[in-house]
Amino acid sequence: MDHLSKARRVIGIEADELRRLAENLDGQAFSQAIETLKACVDHRGKIVVCGVGKSGHIGDKIAATLTSTGATAVVLNSLNALHGDLGLVSDGDVILAFSYGGETAELLNILPPLARFDVKLIAVTGRPDSTLGQAADIVLDVAVSQEACPLQLAPTSSTTAMLALGDALAMVLLEARGFRQDDFARFHPGGSLGRVLLTKVHQIMRKATQLAVAGPDTTVLEVLKKMTQCRTGAAAIVAVDGKLCGVFTHGDLARHYQAHADLGALPVGQFMTASPVTIRGDKLAAEALHVLKTHRIDDLIVVDEDNRPVGIIDSQDLSRLQGV
Repeated sequence: MDHLSKARRVIGIEADELRRLAENLDGQAFSQAIETLKACVDHRGKIVVCGVGKSGHIGDKIAATLTSTGATAVVLNSLNALHGDLGLVSDGDVILAFSYGGETAELLNILPPLARFDVKLIAVTGRPDSTLGQAADIVLDVAVSQEACPLQLAPTSSTTAMLALGDALAMVLLEARGFRQDDFARFHPGGSLGRVLLTKVHQIMRKATQLAVAGPDTTVLEVLKKMTQCRTGAAAIVAVDGKLCGVFTHGDLARHYQAHADLGALPVGQFMTASPVTIRGDKLAAEALHVLKTHRIDDLIVVDEDNRPVGIIDSQDLSRLQGV
């Protein structure tokens, strides 16, 4: 086998094990874990994550994911726990322990001291009948049939399964708590991600003075002139009360041109898109980007609470967000 074939073999084995994990996941145990974690977070408790070796590295990542999504998590170093770090633990916390074999001495050594606290223990292990599994209140089984390591020695499929299950816990917990995009933004204020999440539509939209606006009786030619003046690919078509009733784009022009030789002299209302997709100015720019991608459009009219156009978002205005 060449290098590429071997790489695909490794990825294939791990993908197969993930499918197996999804199929065999104990729904009752997983639901109990989510409810336990949710109750802890709701009562301002902490999720204390611990593990040793590769499992510890997975635990570090899951703790970071939990914290970034509003569920306070701390990492308890199993080696230092008996020398003062147990001070991280408080009554009401949940211990989330990662150990595939469930017999790691450093991890088992902290179980008796933890039993003195009023905490719940959730074990993520490949051997539910292990010492860790038997000591746990809830066991999440991540057993794999084979490692991707050709020697069957290096943790590969097993750590991937742990990571996927940890992510599943974090994401389902996020939904169970009603955690929203703007909540996420509060914990990610820095860097390009923070700019995307915290920027509002009204901050980046082209204002009303840069928006081509016309009534439905205006000719297509006149509308095109306004679009050219404003340098936009769309015009907001408004009723007599000023409320948005449609949108006309360069795409509409291209679609109708061949069928209507006199298109320029006809009222734009005949060719506009009625009830167009819009967005409010107080929405996040990331949501505008999602709308543009989902509906495969290049221009998005921004409206106020009365459905009156107040601006426009051009896909090019959001180009700096594309790489996030």
